[in-house]
Amino acid sequence: MPTWAISHGMWNDIFGVGVPVLEKIIRPIIVYLFLVLLLRAFGKRELAQLNPFDLVVLLSLSNTVQNAIIGNDNSLSGGLIGAFTLLAVNYLVVRFLFRHRRLDQLFEGKPTTLVEHGKVVKGGLAKELLTRAELTTMLHRQGFDGLEDVERCVLEPGGVFYIHRKSPPADEVQHAETIAKLTELSGKLDRLLAQQSGA
Repeated sequence: MPTWAISHGMWNDIFGVGVPVLEKIIRPIIVYLFLVLLLRAFGKRELAQLNPFDLVVLLSLSNTVQNAIIGNDNSLSGGLIGAFTLLAVNYLVVRFLFRHRRLDQLFEGKPTTLVEHGKVVKGGLAKELLTRAELTTMLHRQGFDGLEDVERCVLEPGGVFYIHRKSPPADEVQHAETIAKLTELSGKLDRLLAQQSGA
């Protein structure tokens, strides 16, 4: 077989789309819409990736829908068409929701309060299927020693935690108290030294 024939076959394998282009466009759109609705239905904790199970679910999810997106086509062109379609659909959806803020708020849902005035909101934890241990672990990751440092904690629709620290923080209060005591001791020491030198 001539070299040009081998070369032609190779290029055809790389760029030749194995399924109709319209199918390559429709498949990613359907999977995209399905995943967006699914993640919306199953709550914000999947997006927050609070524990290894959530991370495994997201990684497995991407692998599971791979064949649904590409079909029986492993060509480079097919993959590029699928990737472009996903990015284009996402751009259009985000742009549309940006212009229609009420629809965006309705679609994304509302934030869930998990801690209010330093106390756990049990209803919020139950709604998001979060345990107290997961909440504490997340607070430690954000640099908080515990619930006593938190005034308010909210899980946003995108899976991001907004945490408002108690004002002032417990360590700053302790630091200020220590400084005040040291200043008081220093004053007493100065007075004692002054009395001794006067005697």
